[in-house]
Amino acid sequence: MSFGEGGLEVIQIVRVFDALPEGFGLLEKMAIAEGVRNMSLLAEQWASGQQRFDDPGALFAACIDGDLAGVGGVTVQSGLEEPAMRMRRLYVAPDHRRSGVGQALAGAMIQQGFQDARLLVANARASLAAPSFWEAMGFEPVAGDGFTHLMRG
Repeated sequence: MSFGEGGLEVIQIVRVFDALPEGFGLLEKMAIAEGVRNMSLLAEQWASGQQRFDDPGALFAACIDGDLAGVGGVTVQSGLEEPAMRMRRLYVAPDHRRSGVGQALAGAMIQQGFQDARLLVANARASLAAPSFWEAMGFEPVAGDGFTHLMRG
């Protein structure tokens, strides 16, 4: 939950299964306007079936008053010496930033990831705010192959 100008706002986190959530097209347009490609990549990979965030991964949507405020997912990270899960495709609509939406989504992603691995990784190259966000969530910066941050559970 977060407190907004209109009073108490409830952030609802739901798991996405069969189709991208209602309002995703608008979220994708916002990301494109900011020069962020991760929502377009999510749409393309979802439509092709290349990435559906299947178990043990998951895709989450954050809604406020029924409106889509953000999305984020977690998938298996291959190619490492130990089992790992990767935080991916986190995006929060500009109007909902600094209201707890990103933290709520990341919290769901982290919880899901730690159910299956003791190592979580994230690539924080998508925006200037991403590195400090993941560090505030407890990730440490690293020079990884394809990722910039990690967290151990």
